Amino acid sequence: MVNDPLYRLLAWLSPAYPVGAFSYSHGVETAVEEGLIRDRVSLVAWLDSVLRHGTGTVDGALFAAGWRTASASDWLAFDAVAERAAAWRGTAEMALESRQQGGSFLSITRTAWPHAALDEAHRRLGGELALPVAVALAASVHGIALEQALAGYLHAFTANLISAALRAVPLGQTDGQIALAALEAAVHDATRTAIAVESLDEVGTATPLLDWCSLRHETQYTRLFRS
Repeated sequence: MVNDPLYRLLAWLSPAYPVGAFSYSHGVETAVEEGLIRDRVSLVAWLDSVLRHGTGTVDGALFAAGWRTASASDWLAFDAVAERAAAWRGTAEMALESRQQGGSFLSITRTAWPHAALDEAHRRLGGELALPVAVALAASVHGIALEQALAGYLHAFTANLISAALRAVPLGQTDGQIALAALEAAVHDATRTAIAVESLDEVGTATPLLDWCSLRHETQYTRLFRS
């Protein structure tokens, strides 16, 4: 049997992987509604901030910690990371977004790409993991290098939010790809920053508008997305 880590990573982070990512906008829908995202330039600026100072910072650090503890088979420490990841959400919708996708990811990956460590994590944690920790676990036990896995994860996160924006802003597919290209440095920097974190106690965010948009989305009159 061929064991190709890159093949597995590409499969897991593909838009076709059935975790329900298309249902979530991570506050982008409200940012559009409120005029904070109006065009490609403002979209890039918004996502750059999310990556460097918001979710990219927190989820990147959680991903790295989850990968390292799983790599060391330190399951007590891994479960502590998973517990922190579940609690480290600013709003109910952000918690739902991460928990639902993480649970779906763990479920389908246990079936299609089985590994005993995934089954054990499912048993210990009741099948619920935040998405970055779930992907980090799978990447670690399937032999995918941390930097490669985390860069792929943050790229997929960014691409999904761009896809959400294309459905809410009058932007075309070309604008979406230009935006994704413009965010390459932000994804790279967020990856390197997360890997350099020595303690999760050092990590925080500086994106209050992101949390505000998520809170506003809970009562937004018309909605395409769940967050």
